[in-house]
Amino acid sequence: MIKKKILIVEDEESLLKLESILLTSKGYEVHGVGDGQAALDAIAKVKPDLVLLDIMLPEIDGFEVCRRIKADDETKNIPVVMLTAKKSREDMARGEQVGADWYITKPFKSAMVIETIQRFID
Repeated sequence: MIKKKILIVEDEESLLKLESILLTSKGYEVHGVGDGQAALDAIAKVKPDLVLLDIMLPEIDGFEVCRRIKADDETKNIPVVMLTAKKSREDMARGEQVGADWYITKPFKSAMVIETIQRFID
Protein backbone atom coordinates (compact mmCIF):
# COMPACT_ATOMS: atom_id res chain seq x y z
CA MET A 1 0.00 0.00 0.00
CA ILE A 2 1.30 3.44 -0.93
CA LYS A 3 1.40 5.88 1.97
CA LYS A 4 -0.34 9.20 1.48
CA LYS A 5 2.08 12.13 1.65
CA ILE A 6 1.40 15.13 3.85
CA LEU A 7 3.43 18.32 3.82
CA ILE A 8 3.37 20.17 7.14
CA VAL A 9 4.33 23.84 6.92
CA GLU A 10 4.95 25.10 10.47
CA ASP A 11 7.68 27.47 11.68
CA GLU A 12 7.35 26.46 15.34
CA GLU A 13 9.75 23.53 15.70
CA SER A 14 7.99 21.84 18.64
CA LEU A 15 4.62 21.96 16.89
CA LEU A 16 6.13 20.65 13.65
CA LYS A 17 7.57 17.69 15.58
CA LEU A 18 4.28 17.03 17.38
CA GLU A 19 2.24 17.13 14.16
CA SER A 20 4.81 14.93 12.39
CA ILE A 21 4.71 12.28 15.12
CA LEU A 22 0.90 12.34 15.17
CA LEU A 23 0.58 11.87 11.40
CA THR A 24 3.41 9.35 11.09
CA SER A 25 1.75 7.25 13.80
CA LYS A 26 -1.41 7.22 11.63
CA GLY A 27 0.55 5.80 8.70
CA TYR A 28 1.16 8.92 6.63
CA GLU A 29 4.46 9.83 4.98
CA VAL A 30 5.24 13.23 6.49
CA HIS A 31 7.45 16.01 5.17
CA GLY A 32 7.92 19.13 7.27
CA VAL A 33 9.22 22.59 6.41
CA GLY A 34 9.46 25.81 8.39
CA ASP A 35 8.75 28.63 5.93
CA GLY A 36 6.70 29.58 2.90
CA GLN A 37 9.45 29.37 0.28
CA ALA A 38 10.51 25.93 1.53
CA ALA A 39 6.85 24.88 1.30
CA LEU A 40 6.63 25.88 -2.37
CA ASP A 41 9.90 24.08 -3.11
CA ALA A 42 8.75 20.94 -1.24
CA ILE A 43 5.38 20.88 -3.03
CA ALA A 44 7.16 20.75 -6.39
CA LYS A 45 9.52 18.01 -5.21
CA VAL A 46 7.35 15.88 -2.88
CA LYS A 47 3.98 16.23 -4.67
CA PRO A 48 2.02 15.83 -1.41
CA ASP A 49 -1.53 14.51 -1.22
CA LEU A 50 -2.39 17.25 1.29
CA VAL A 51 -0.78 20.38 2.77
CA LEU A 52 -1.21 21.30 6.44
CA LEU A 53 -0.39 25.00 6.38
CA ASP A 54 0.30 27.55 9.10
CA ILE A 55 -0.40 31.19 8.17
CA MET A 56 2.20 33.10 10.17
CA LEU A 57 5.42 32.03 8.46
CA PRO A 58 8.75 33.69 7.71
CA GLU A 59 9.31 35.01 4.16
CA ILE A 60 6.04 34.07 2.43
CA ASP A 61 2.93 33.76 4.61
CA GLY A 62 0.49 30.87 4.44
CA PHE A 63 -2.16 32.87 2.58
CA GLU A 64 0.27 33.54 -0.26
CA VAL A 65 1.53 29.92 -0.25
CA CYS A 66 -2.06 28.70 -0.54
CA ARG A 67 -2.86 31.21 -3.28
CA ARG A 68 0.14 30.00 -5.31
CA ILE A 69 -0.76 26.32 -4.80
CA LYS A 70 -4.31 26.93 -6.02
CA ALA A 71 -3.21 29.15 -8.94
CA ASP A 72 -0.94 26.47 -10.40
CA ASP A 73 -2.53 23.84 -12.67
CA GLU A 74 -0.04 21.24 -11.40
CA THR A 75 -0.98 21.71 -7.73
CA LYS A 76 -4.46 23.26 -7.63
CA ASN A 77 -6.15 19.98 -6.68
CA ILE A 78 -3.98 19.39 -3.61
CA PRO A 79 -6.18 19.96 -0.54
CA VAL A 80 -4.85 22.73 1.71
CA VAL A 81 -5.83 22.72 5.38
CA MET A 82 -4.96 25.93 7.23
CA LEU A 83 -3.83 25.15 10.78
CA THR A 84 -3.36 28.44 12.53
CA ALA A 85 -3.73 30.63 15.60
CA LYS A 86 -5.36 33.31 13.44
CA LYS A 87 -9.05 32.90 14.23
CA SER A 88 -10.74 36.16 13.24
CA ARG A 89 -13.58 36.08 10.76
CA GLU A 90 -11.43 38.16 8.39
CA ASP A 91 -8.62 35.59 8.52
CA MET A 92 -11.01 32.72 7.86
CA ALA A 93 -12.59 34.64 4.98
CA ARG A 94 -9.14 35.36 3.55
CA GLY A 95 -8.26 31.65 3.84
CA GLU A 96 -11.36 30.83 1.81
CA GLN A 97 -10.53 33.59 -0.67
CA VAL A 98 -7.06 32.16 -1.41
CA GLY A 99 -8.52 28.68 -1.87
CA ALA A 100 -7.98 26.87 1.44
CA ASP A 101 -10.09 23.73 1.59
CA TRP A 102 -10.44 23.77 5.39
CA TYR A 103 -9.49 25.93 8.36
CA ILE A 104 -8.55 24.63 11.82
CA THR A 105 -7.58 26.99 14.63
CA LYS A 106 -4.96 26.40 17.32
CA PRO A 107 -5.03 25.04 19.89
CA PHE A 108 -6.44 22.04 18.05
CA LYS A 109 -7.55 18.56 18.98
CA SER A 110 -5.48 15.84 17.29
CA ALA A 111 -8.61 13.87 16.45
CA MET A 112 -10.02 16.84 14.53
CA VAL A 113 -6.86 17.16 12.45
CA ILE A 114 -6.86 13.42 11.65
CA GLU A 115 -10.58 13.43 10.75
CA THR A 116 -10.10 16.42 8.46
CA ILE A 117 -7.14 14.83 6.69
CA GLN A 118 -9.02 11.56 6.27
CA ARG A 119 -11.98 13.41 4.81
CA PHE A 120 -9.76 14.80 2.06
CA ILE A 121 -7.33 12.01 1.22
CA ASP A 122 -8.49 8.62 2.48
